[in-house]
Amino acid sequence: MRASRAEEFREFAASRAAHLYRSACLLTSGDIHLAEDLVQETLGRMYLLWGRASRIDNPAAYAQTVLVRCFLTHKRRRSASERPVGELPDTVRLSGDDPELRLALLGALGRLSAKDRAVVVLRYWEDRSIEETADAMNVSSAAVRTRAVRALAKLREHLGGSLVDLAAR
Repeated sequence: MRASRAEEFREFAASRAAHLYRSACLLTSGDIHLAEDLVQETLGRMYLLWGRASRIDNPAAYAQTVLVRCFLTHKRRRSASERPVGELPDTVRLSGDDPELRLALLGALGRLSAKDRAVVVLRYWEDRSIEETADAMNVSSAAVRTRAVRALAKLREHLGGSLVDLAAR
């Protein structure tokens, strides 16, 4: 019985890791190393809970919630303020991607506070409802609505006309 649960978790982790990684990259504004660490921490926490997974209605959504909470916890730590300088290493260019647009969006996301960034990623990238986002962030629905409006206004302010110029190419 123990082997089957371990195998179930391996299948779950294999099927969700890429999705968790994409979300983590957005949350971290493109910091792929921190994103990898967050995904690893998320999967580690999920493994510890896996024996009780039958009580979790939607393990994939729960893993997203764990990821967001790991991210927010990381941002609260003092050491989380370290920022690398110079060129971004290990950048991957996918076919059909516009690197300038991607960097502009990641840069604008990076200027948002951690909680504002989490709201934007959960609401507009993950397409979660206000209630799901509030639950994942452990805040009220009204706080999510307020943060979403303010975060989108800040993104528009940071991007200005540059987004239109980059998207028009």
